Amino acid sequence: MSVNKVVLVGRLGRDPETRYMSNNDPVCNFSVATDETWKDRNTGERQQRTEWHNIVLYRRLAEIAQQYLKKGSLVYLEGKIQSRKYTGKDGIERTAYDIIASELKMLGNKNDGGNYSGYTPFPEEASSNVPPAPPQEPNTPVNPDASGDNLSDSDIPF
Repeated sequence: MSVNKVVLVGRLGRDPETRYMSNNDPVCNFSVATDETWKDRNTGERQQRTEWHNIVLYRRLAEIAQQYLKKGSLVYLEGKIQSRKYTGKDGIERTAYDIIASELKMLGNKNDGGNYSGYTPFPEEASSNVPPAPPQEPNTPVNPDASGDNLSDSDIPF
């Protein structure tokens, strides 16, 4: 048995960028920063390290991220690590590691880097894990895997 699962809470380092695949499905990319702080044993001073993570969202999550997220937004992400090889400008082959997110939750409030104003969810969306953009197809669920049975109004981030 093996497990490839990532959970991140961090802030967007740049605005989301959305492109479209040949089948017209959206793909959204952005970076997320996570911080780690500790007290140095030798000096007693506080130390901090920031890690940057490349995030990739597909389809509906990509549309949601493009509409609601911006640089500085605080997000919770779940997904998996996926590596890809590429050749740099210097001709050297490198490996990049991306987080392919399957779940997105916006944290904080509209003054905290998010852009949540002016959105009212449809009744069937109120129990989903992420606040979606108004749907083009009214009966399409945002996260069909989420049962929503244990969510309350306080779990919705807007």
